[in-house]
Amino acid sequence: MSANKRVLSIQSTVVFGYVGNKSGAFPLQLHGYDVSTINSVQFSNHTGYGKWKGQVLNADEAADLFEGLRMNKLLNFSHVLTGYIGSDSFLKKVGEEVRAMKAKNPNLVYVCDPVMGDNGKLYVSETLVPVYQNDIVELADIIVPNQFELGLLTKLPVTTEAEAFAAMEKLHDRGVATVVLSSSNIGSTKEEMLCLASYKKGGVSKRFRIKIPYMNAIFVGTGDLFASSLLAWLDKDKDLKTALEKTVSVVQKVIKRTYEHAKSLAGGKVPTMEQMELQLVQSKHDIENPQVTFSAEEL
Repeated sequence: MSANKRVLSIQSTVVFGYVGNKSGAFPLQLHGYDVSTINSVQFSNHTGYGKWKGQVLNADEAADLFEGLRMNKLLNFSHVLTGYIGSDSFLKKVGEEVRAMKAKNPNLVYVCDPVMGDNGKLYVSETLVPVYQNDIVELADIIVPNQFELGLLTKLPVTTEAEAFAAMEKLHDRGVATVVLSSSNIGSTKEEMLCLASYKKGGVSKRFRIKIPYMNAIFVGTGDLFASSLLAWLDKDKDLKTALEKTVSVVQKVIKRTYEHAKSLAGGKVPTMEQMELQLVQSKHDIENPQVTFSAEEL
């Protein structure tokens, strides 16, 4: 396996279901990437079930894993992808390791999904927020926040499209080349969500908008699928518009298949968490060869 197809993915995992590394690694493997995973937490199932058991990796345990990789000269990756990390000390350690890897390999691409919360609510400790703001942002080449997280990262309001792009511009000023607002409720109607993207590097500046229909259902693991798919398509196509269209089309296809499957199992009742687990494996063909059904408008 060539070094230009190796991803170190650092995020959560579950025994049952698809979230974190369980949602992110499979698409990357389908695209030909050799994926090495560090699991920030290992739970029986995602926390949306209300009950779960498992373990949380601490900073010292993460340091041991990195040291073992370093001893064997295995820290040779083309990409680092981070998602849910539960403690500030762990996140700081990840920042240190990414910085060290970038010093040795300036071509390393760091894709950061800054998982902190959604819809105005944190689901990590507030102590992680300044670590993302001060330590992690400046390391990221590609960052994929949701609307709430974009506001947290920049300390700016994100209630309109103009405000969203102003916040993205602030991240560009910190050195982030590609910023993708994976989801927002700043569409023109309640039935519409917006995915926005901005690229700025070397005098080149581009902005895009994709309109996505709102679906009144809760899906878990879609953000992880989005980030890993975006990594793959940006790497393959070298074009933000194309990568954005393929990524959104993949995620929406998986969501649609999942919802239809869940409704068929529920038999007219509200689908359970188990029934709403992503139909990821069943979407193998769509992940590999998506039919582009969403078009990105250049602004």
